[in-house]
Amino acid sequence: MLAEYNRKRDFTRTAEPAGKQADDGAGNRFIVQKHDATRLHWDLRLKVDGVLKSWAVTRGPSPDPSDKRLAVRTEDHPLSYAEFEGVIPKGEYGGGTVMLWDRGTWAPIAGKSAADLKDGHLHFTVQGERMQGEWLLIRLKPRPGEKRENWLLRKIADAHAQEGDVLVERCLTSVLTGRSMAEIAADTAGEYSLAGKKGDAFTAEMTQAAKRNATKARPAPKRKAAAGKLPAFRPPQLATLVDSVPAGNGWLHEIKFDGYRALIAAAGQKVAVHTRNGKDWTDKFAPLVAHLQALDLPPCLIDGEIVAYGKDGNPDFSSLQAVLKRGHGSQTDKDALSFHAFDLLELEDEDLSGLTNIERKERLEALLATATPPIHLADHVIGAGEKLFGAMCKAGQEGIISKRIDAKYSGARSKAWVKVKCTRRQEFVIIGWKKSTARARPFASLLMAQNEGGKLVYKGNVGTGFGADTLADLADRMAKLVRKTAPAELDRVASRGVTWVEPELVAEIAFAEFTADGSVRHGSFLGLRGDKPAVEVVPEVAEPAPDAQAELEAVTISSRDRVIFPESGQTKGQLADYYATVAPLLLPFAAARPISLVRCPQGRAKKCFFQKHDSGSFGGHVHHVPIREKDGGSEDYLYTEDAAGLLACVQMGTIEFHGWGSRVADVEAPDRMVFDLDPDEGLDFEAVKLAATDIRDRLADIGLASFAMLSGGKGVHVVVPLTTGHSWDAHKDFSKRFAEALSMAEPERFTANMSKAKRTGRIFIDYLRNQRGSTAVMPYSARARAGAPVAVPIAWAELAGFADAHPFSISDTKKLLTRARAKALAGWGHAEQALPAI
Repeated sequence: MLAEYNRKRDFTRTAEPAGKQADDGAGNRFIVQKHDATRLHWDLRLKVDGVLKSWAVTRGPSPDPSDKRLAVRTEDHPLSYAEFEGVIPKGEYGGGTVMLWDRGTWAPIAGKSAADLKDGHLHFTVQGERMQGEWLLIRLKPRPGEKRENWLLRKIADAHAQEGDVLVERCLTSVLTGRSMAEIAADTAGEYSLAGKKGDAFTAEMTQAAKRNATKARPAPKRKAAAGKLPAFRPPQLATLVDSVPAGNGWLHEIKFDGYRALIAAAGQKVAVHTRNGKDWTDKFAPLVAHLQALDLPPCLIDGEIVAYGKDGNPDFSSLQAVLKRGHGSQTDKDALSFHAFDLLELEDEDLSGLTNIERKERLEALLATATPPIHLADHVIGAGEKLFGAMCKAGQEGIISKRIDAKYSGARSKAWVKVKCTRRQEFVIIGWKKSTARARPFASLLMAQNEGGKLVYKGNVGTGFGADTLADLADRMAKLVRKTAPAELDRVASRGVTWVEPELVAEIAFAEFTADGSVRHGSFLGLRGDKPAVEVVPEVAEPAPDAQAELEAVTISSRDRVIFPESGQTKGQLADYYATVAPLLLPFAAARPISLVRCPQGRAKKCFFQKHDSGSFGGHVHHVPIREKDGGSEDYLYTEDAAGLLACVQMGTIEFHGWGSRVADVEAPDRMVFDLDPDEGLDFEAVKLAATDIRDRLADIGLASFAMLSGGKGVHVVVPLTTGHSWDAHKDFSKRFAEALSMAEPERFTANMSKAKRTGRIFIDYLRNQRGSTAVMPYSARARAGAPVAVPIAWAELAGFADAHPFSISDTKKLLTRARAKALAGWGHAEQALPAI
C-alpha cells in the first residue's frame, strides 16, 4: 500500500518519513497538512487499514455546506507522516512547505464504514482542533482520458457549519508548533524564529518569500496556548423589567434564556463558573467546564446563561433544576446543558466594561469563533425587537432582553438593559406550607412572600407545578427549616393549618396576575433558585420601556433639507438618519478612538477640511482626550462614545469619520494596522482586487489574519487587528518593511513610495496610516464623494464579485444592516493576534 509513496521520494534528500505500514495505536486519527507545493492545497488524511488515505483539497476544507471542494486522491501515506512538518526540498516530489494544520479523530457515521471508500463515498465525522462535525467525500465520474481520481469534499449542515471560508482564512498557524508558513519555510536549520530576523534581514526574508510565492494563493491564526491568571468575579449587569419592547435601531435584542446566570472565568485549562452572586459552582457544571477547557481561551471573563432543554426543545428552568438535583458526571442527552455567552467583560487583562454593548459583543464573537455546542454565542438582532419578541412568545419561550447598543457594562441594574417577558414570572420566598389531605402529597401548597419596605409581605399560595420528585425534595428541605412563628403578617384564615419555615428558600413562580390584595393568581411552581439569597427577592414592577431615540432627538439636526451630495441629492437630514441607523455597526470600530473628521458645512462640493481638535463647539456628546504632541505639549483630540456623539458631529457638517489605530484609554498602544491600496489612475479595479488578495496571502504566510474593506473611493483597505503590547515605532516599522518587501519583490505592480511620479501603472501600498497620529477611514463611514458612498467591510470571498470600491451609499441602510448580520461577516475586524517580533 505504501510502494507508490516510497517510489516517489528520495529519502536521502527529503526529511519525510520512509513508508512503513504499522499501527501507531492512535485510534482513528485524521490530520490536515497545509502544503505549499506547485500549488497551495490542504492534504486531508484519514487513518484506514494502517495507512493514511489521502486527498489533496485544492482550496482547503470549507465549513460552508454550499461549498463543494475538489479533493484529488493521492497515494497512501505512512502513519508516521501524521506529525511531519517542514520543508520538502525543491525538485523533490511535492517540494515546498508543509504545515500540520489540523489533527484529531474521525469516525464513519452510524451504519457506514471505511469500506465505503471502495464504492466512491464516505460519510464521516471529525473531531479536530479546526474541522468539526459531519463531512462527505464523493468520488466523481472520471472523464475520458482523465488519470487522476477526483473527489468532492463537502461539509454537512450541522451545528458546526459556518457560512464563508473562515477556516482557511483565519486559521494560519500550525497546530503542532504554532508557526506560520513563513516561519516553517525559513526554518532550514530547524531552529527558525521570526524574532531572529531584524532590520534588513527581515525585509530580505520577506522579499524572498514574496518572490517565491508571487503567483500563489494563501489564507489566518490559531490562538497559541493560553496561560495566565483567572479573572476575578465581578457583579453582573441586571435588566429592568419593562412593559414593552424598546423601539429603534439604538437597541440590540437577545433571547431571554430560562436558566442560571453565570460568569465564566477562563484561562486555558483553568475555568471557574460563578453564579450571579459570586458563588463558585464550577463542580456543578463539570461537563461544560470540560468544553470550555478544550477551547484553550486566553484569560477572559464571559457573561452568559446556563440552560437545560425541556421536551419541546426550549430552555426550561424546571429541567435545569432536575439536572442539578441528579448531578451529571457525563453529558448525556437527558442531562445535556448548554452555555449561551452574551457578553465579554475582560480579555487578557484588559477591562472591556467601558466599551459599548455592541463592541463587547463583537469582541466576544471573535473570541468564540471556534466554539461549538454546547458552548454558544447568543445571537442578537438590531431593531426589530417586537418581531423577535413575538417569535419567542409564539415558541413558548420566556421573552427577550434588550440592550442599548452604546451603553457600557455597569455591573448593576439599569435601564440600559431591559427585559420583556411573555408570561409573568417572579421570584418569591417560601415562608411555609399547608398540609395536604392526600397521602401522596406531603403538602398541599406553599406560602409565598417578597421583601417590601424592609419586611416580608405575604403574596399568596401556590399549589401546582410539583412533580413527585419535587414534592419529596421540597418536603425534605422545609422539614429542616421549621419554625414556630410566621415570618410575615397573615390574617387568621390564611394562617390556619400552616407549618412555618425560615425564609431561606427562593422559588421561581409563573402566574397569571396579581389580585387586588396583592396575591398571585393561578401560580405554578417552576423550581428553586440556589443562585439568589432570599433577602434580595423583591417585587418586579414593569416600567415603561425607555426611549433610546429621545437622546438622539436631543441632538438637533438643523437644515435637514440642505443638499450635501449634489450629484445624487442626499441631504444633511438623510446623512444624519444614516448615521443614527448604522451606529451599531460603526461604533465597535470608531467609539473611544481619537478621530479626525472630514467636515463639509456647505456640502461635499464646497470647501471641506479635516478637523481633529475642538474648543467645545461640538457640545457635550463629543468628548476630548489630551494627547502629547511632537513638541512636548499636548492638545485635546476628539472622540465619541455613542450614536448621539456621531450625530453631534454631523450637525457640525461632518461627512467622514477617520480613526487612530489606538484607543483613548491608551493612545500609545496601537491595535489596528491598515494597508490602503491606492491605484494609479490608469489601473482598473481588477488589479486592486488581485493586489488585496495577494497582500492577504502574504500576511497569512506570517500568521496574520486580515480583513477586506471597500474604501468607498478607489481602493481597498486590508485591515489587520492586533493585540496591544507593542510601540508605535514597531507598528510603523513592521508595516513599512512589509510594504517595501512587496514592492521590491514585484516592482512592476507595487510601490511603497507615496510620490505620484512613482505610481505610474502601480498600486501604492499606503502603510503611512500606521504611524502615530495618522488615521484611516472607519468602517461604515460615509465618504465626501459623488453619490454619498460608504466604506464597507466585506468577506474575502465577496471581493471578486465587486466591480468597484463604492457599491453602497447612505441610501442602502437596510441592506447594510442585513449584510452586517450575515455569518460571512461574523467576527469581521477582530482577531486575537500579536504583531510578530522582528
